[in-house]
Amino acid sequence: MAEEKSYYMTEEGKEKLIKELEYLKSEKRKEVVERIKIARGFGDLSENSEYDAAKDEQAFVESRIATLEKMIRNAVIIESDGENSTTVTLGKKVIFAEIMSDGSEDEAEEYTIVGSAEADPFEGKISNDSPMAVSLLGRHVGDEVVVQTPGGEIKVRIKDVK
Repeated sequence: MAEEKSYYMTEEGKEKLIKELEYLKSEKRKEVVERIKIARGFGDLSENSEYDAAKDEQAFVESRIATLEKMIRNAVIIESDGENSTTVTLGKKVIFAEIMSDGSEDEAEEYTIVGSAEADPFEGKISNDSPMAVSLLGRHVGDEVVVQTPGGEIKVRIKDVK
């Protein structure tokens, strides 16, 4: 049997997944079952778009439940190492600035490197699997790092790690 993938996340991220799982199991499942029951009442199931939509939603909900259970079961909690605060590691916030071709620096950006399960770039959380995080992990404050992005190569300087 293949070894299951580990999902790196903070304790907060794991709690968020647990709450979503509880909601899907206790409320959303019931809502979808009720929608299916109502749609069955509309008659011929072969031409019943409400029934089809409800069954599709049921499949999505069940799939999401299975995914969440797997992620929670294989969660690896990211612990803050506290000691080496100048090294970029999982769970830390890194502040960096792109170095322009003329040597000047663009405006600093700030991201927390988290596991893929809780990545949300709009919330300032990037996945440890992203090109930026892969390039920054293990580096130190002051390092200049070349990052291969889908849009091309960029060079950044690490300003701070928290």
